[in-house]
Amino acid sequence: MNHASRSIKRMTAASGLFLFILLTGCSDSGDIAKPAAKLPSVPGEVFLAADSPKKAYVKTAPLTLSRHPLLQPLAGKVTYNENQTARISSPIAGRVTGIPVALGTQVRAGTALLELNSPDAAAAQADFARAQADLTLASRAFKRQQELFAGKAIAKKELELAQDNLSEARSELQRSQNRLQNLQLSARQHNGLFALRSPLAGSVVERNVTPGMEVRPDLDSPLFVVSDISTLTVLMEVFEVNLSKIKIGQSLSVSVPAYPGESFPATVQYIGQVLDEATRTVQVRCDLPNPDSRLLPGMYATISVDSNPNDMGIMVPLTAVFTEDEANYVFIQLEDNHFQQRKVELALRLKDKALITSGVNPGELLVTEGALMLRAEEEVNSNNAQP
Repeated sequence: MNHASRSIKRMTAASGLFLFILLTGCSDSGDIAKPAAKLPSVPGEVFLAADSPKKAYVKTAPLTLSRHPLLQPLAGKVTYNENQTARISSPIAGRVTGIPVALGTQVRAGTALLELNSPDAAAAQADFARAQADLTLASRAFKRQQELFAGKAIAKKELELAQDNLSEARSELQRSQNRLQNLQLSARQHNGLFALRSPLAGSVVERNVTPGMEVRPDLDSPLFVVSDISTLTVLMEVFEVNLSKIKIGQSLSVSVPAYPGESFPATVQYIGQVLDEATRTVQVRCDLPNPDSRLLPGMYATISVDSNPNDMGIMVPLTAVFTEDEANYVFIQLEDNHFQQRKVELALRLKDKALITSGVNPGELLVTEGALMLRAEEEVNSNNAQP
C-alpha cells in the first residue's frame, strides 16, 4: 500500500515538471507584455498617450478675433414703415360702384382704388356750380351799381352793399372750389361720382371693401392699406440697463424663423423717449431694407446687437467652457497630446457661445470638444501621482 502511494506521488510530480518545461519552451520572449511608459504629471496639464483612443474625442480650433455681441439677442417684430404706409378711408359717404383694386396690386400715387356713387360728391359739385352762378350775378350787379353811382342815381350805401355781395360770392366760390380739390373732384364733373385715390406709391397690402358696399368716413377699419414694403421697420424693446449700448445709426442683424441661418441688416432709426415703467423697457425702431420682399409685416424677429468693427473679441463655443467652483475654464492644446487648463473670464454668455475677455490669446488652439473628458483625465492623473 505505501509503495503504491509513493509511486503515485512521484508520477504526479514528474507530470507537473514536464508541463512547466513544456509551457516555458513554447513561450516567446516577444509575447511578454512590456510595461507602459509613464506619462508626465503636471498640475493643470494633461498628457495623452500617442495611441490613446481618447484623442478621437478631442477637437480643436484656433482662436481668432471677431466682432462680438454686445448683449443678449433681442426679440422684435417686423412692421410697416409708417413713412411709406397709408391707411386710406373715404372722406365722404357713398356706395361702391365697380370692383375695387385687388390685393397685391402695385399702384402709383394718385391711382384710383375704388369709385363711389356719392350724394356728398354730387352736393359738392352742385355747390361749386351754384357759387359760380352767384359770382357771375354779383359781378354784374356790382358793375351796374357802379354805373348808377357814377350817374348819381343811387346812394353810396347801395354801391357798398353790392360790393359786399360780390366779395361774399367770391368767398363762397373759393370755399366750394377748395372742397372739390380736397375730394380730388374736377370742376367740370357733375355726375356725383367720387374716386378714392392712393396718396403714395406702393402695394395694396390690405383691402376691407367689397363691390356695392356702403362706406362712410367713420368706419372702424381703413378701406385700403397701401405700403411700399421695400423698406420695413423692426420694433424691439430694450431694457434700460442696456440702453447705453444702442445708438442712432447703429447696424444690427435681424433673423426670422422663416429663413433659418440667414440674417438681414438693419439700422437703428429712432430710440423712444419714454420708459415703460411696467416693463422697464424703451421701444427702438430700426429701418429694415427688404428689396426682394421676402420679409413680411407681422413676422417675429431676433435682433443681434454686434460691436463696431474696431471692437474685436474672442468668441468660443460653450462646449469648450466648463465651470468649477464658480470659475470658468477651457483647455488649450500646447503640443500634440499635451493640453493645459486655463481659467478664463466671460463677459457674455449666449445660448451656444461665450465672449472671453482674459485667459487666452488669439492664435492658440482651443479644445472645442472633449474638455470635460480632459478634465476627468487630469483628475485621474492627479490621483495616480499621489503617494
